[in-house]
Amino acid sequence: MINKPLVLTYLYLLIYIILSSGVILYNKWVLSPKYFNFPLPISLTMIHMGFSGLVAFFLVRVFKVVTPVKMTFEIYATCVIPISAFFASSLWFGNTAYLHISVAFIQMLKALMPVATFIMAIMCGTDKPRCDVFLNMVLVSVGVVVSSYGEIHFNIVGTVYQVTGIFAEALRLVLTQVLLQKKGLTLNPITSLYYIAPCSFVFLFVPWFLLEKPTMEVSQIQFNFWIFFTNALCALALNFSIFLVIGRTGAVTIRVAGVLKDWILIALSTVIFPESTITGLNIIGYAIALCGVVMYNYIKVKDVRASQLPSDSLPERITKDWKFEKKSSDIFVPDSGDNDGRTGSAIDDEEAPLIPSARLSYIGRTQLGK
Repeated sequence: MINKPLVLTYLYLLIYIILSSGVILYNKWVLSPKYFNFPLPISLTMIHMGFSGLVAFFLVRVFKVVTPVKMTFEIYATCVIPISAFFASSLWFGNTAYLHISVAFIQMLKALMPVATFIMAIMCGTDKPRCDVFLNMVLVSVGVVVSSYGEIHFNIVGTVYQVTGIFAEALRLVLTQVLLQKKGLTLNPITSLYYIAPCSFVFLFVPWFLLEKPTMEVSQIQFNFWIFFTNALCALALNFSIFLVIGRTGAVTIRVAGVLKDWILIALSTVIFPESTITGLNIIGYAIALCGVVMYNYIKVKDVRASQLPSDSLPERITKDWKFEKKSSDIFVPDSGDNDGRTGSAIDDEEAPLIPSARLSYIGRTQLGK
């Protein structure tokens, strides 16, 4: 007999992998001067944010699909604005990297996400330095260095943009845990879009006005409505697919799906974009980094399980697990066109306009839960 819930879960995972890979490749195609030739990453990200915010506005205010949360000025100023600022920064830097380096190399660099998150968590006081985690971070870093050394078309500018975007995203994740969870604020995907997308749009407007507006005035930039509409629609669909996935699976399953997606994406990118060449050192370096990431994820999952009281009975543990997973999937905070569910976090998609952060990292969860 077919297990329908299980089939549905795997269907959602498949949809997530397809959409996540598709949005990344679509963004690369749109931004690359060799293809659609729209080399304006801030403009593309603003289109995503504007479209997402508009859809969320209609769903909340016009169709009243969901009720907005009680958002005070204090919460908006101390939580939404700083999270949106780092979110916008991560999208800006991450999408700009597409202009300089290949999709395959970008995915390899994203293995640095747990390193960045661990560093930011220590700086923000949500985690403490640990020898075992530190050794994993060293292994990941060595792997990324080896992979970078083996990159034929290595570009320092693109690498710096991508790494900066990763650290901005890591800081956003830690701030989300510290600020939103401590205030007890829960956002579903629609309300996340409603509050954070417009704020991110405003933050992106400043660098757009200074950097890209002059370029658009003097250059013949082509604008195809259907290209940008479908691109923004795919990014929005990815955002909702992530919500469906985290609502039906555990963190380990999502991490495995993210790793699988990365390998598929690396292979696909070399076929779709012939200029993307993968060397043996690329693969070896990424494999080394991946080993460190898998060990890191194992340690974090083990920490969460260890935080449960040993005296709990099996039914009590099952109830706790369910409540923990339910609470994790309730908090949903955004991301856009470039970063994703990869090795370093449960789901970390920069390609989506907005992404969930509750399951992106277990860092600081035990401390925040006390």
